Amino acid sequence: MTAKPVKRHGDFEAYHEKFGSVISGKSSVEKIADGFQFTEGPVWDDSEGFLLFSDIPANHILKWSLREGVEVFLKPSGNSNGLTYDRESRLIVCEHGNRRLSRIEKDGAHTVLADRFQGKRLNSPNDVVMKSDGTIYFTDPPYGIKPEKQELPFQGVFRLNPDSRELTLLVKDFDRPNGLAFSPDEEVLYTADSSQRRHVRAFDVNRDGTLSNSRVFTEIHSKEPGNPDGMKVDVDGNLYISAAGGIWVFSSQGEKLGIIRTSETPANCAWGEIDWKSLFITARTSLYRVKLKIPGIRVPRIRTEKFG
Repeated sequence: MTAKPVKRHGDFEAYHEKFGSVISGKSSVEKIADGFQFTEGPVWDDSEGFLLFSDIPANHILKWSLREGVEVFLKPSGNSNGLTYDRESRLIVCEHGNRRLSRIEKDGAHTVLADRFQGKRLNSPNDVVMKSDGTIYFTDPPYGIKPEKQELPFQGVFRLNPDSRELTLLVKDFDRPNGLAFSPDEEVLYTADSSQRRHVRAFDVNRDGTLSNSRVFTEIHSKEPGNPDGMKVDVDGNLYISAAGGIWVFSSQGEKLGIIRTSETPANCAWGEIDWKSLFITARTSLYRVKLKIPGIRVPRIRTEKFG
């Protein structure tokens, strides 16, 4: 049975007194753009001051800025899903439709980073995060392919060394691995399983980049539609999970702090703007923003240009 919130305030449901450290009395969820097909993969460009996000069925990467609103950044995008930046400010793209992980170089060229494992095509790379040492972690569920097209007999979490292109399978017992995020000290990797399991797992990150000590961090139970999906972490270690009804916020100890309610089921979220306290939320046909009290983990050395 789902516990009832101890307090409701506008777009927020508090389940723990610590939720007050996350939201302010003036906070509200605002819709800043709409008219899309299915939004995903938000990432903020800190140097230029804009947000990139995917519209998967439309085959676009879109750009939102306060001054210009929404523009097409890249088309076609390989039905892009998750996005992030590397240490050299190049955009890393999960090409959901092309079944590969790619990188957009500063001159606009596309480099395929990974499309096969042990000679078999990847399923459909979904979400991606970069560790501070430059290695890339991504999930590979089969959402983008028909069952008969699946070549790998599992749905894995992978680690990629972008220099050597060595691709390492870290975990293969997921049903539908999806969003992932590092703790602030990068000693823990959280990964959602967007299946009937409806849980988020936590792993210890070993010195060699492999994962160990798998455990269920939390389960998401709700009568509303939506499973745990994209995730982000703030500087205090709180975890923000896109799930049924909105963004579910948990402390690093697994305490359910509250829910940031959205009128559409969210798929992902990302920090941005000057103080890094704005949480951008991609939710089905729209893009939302909410101002919070704690900043998110800042992505370093971001600088992009418009390609395509």
